[in-house]
Amino acid sequence: MDQICEECYSSLSRITPLLKPRNCLENHVQYICGTCGRCICIDKDEKRGVQRWNFPFKTLEIAKLYLRTADISVNDNCGIYEITSKTGRVSYKILHTNNDLKEYLNKNKDKTCYQNAPVYKVKEFKIFSNSQIRKLMKEEVEIYLQEQK
Repeated sequence: MDQICEECYSSLSRITPLLKPRNCLENHVQYICGTCGRCICIDKDEKRGVQRWNFPFKTLEIAKLYLRTADISVNDNCGIYEITSKTGRVSYKILHTNNDLKEYLNKNKDKTCYQNAPVYKVKEFKIFSNSQIRKLMKEEVEIYLQEQK
């Protein structure tokens, strides 16, 4: 098994973006991991006005891919919570604190977090000096997309 990047929490340095990678890399602000070079969308969704990490994720593994952008956004370590809807559908939500979980559940009465604690959270928040937050240049997009293949 590949080693997990200490900075961005993934063993796959080119796994993101998952959806429409060219569009995301060309048009959205990216968190660029200073350790492995993985790009993670940190831009706000125009329709919802929130960053990608605020969305619910289908799996814990996908949520982990966006956790670093949440950590950077709040300058602290966040957690991934398993959320179950009243229909039984399970999703994963990145939240900063247990208080944020309580607020989320109060606003979404049809959802429950049985554990009331993160299912995944890194031990401590660290700053890495070589990371960047910016849009990629055209040449960088092309190289990254080639490396994704």
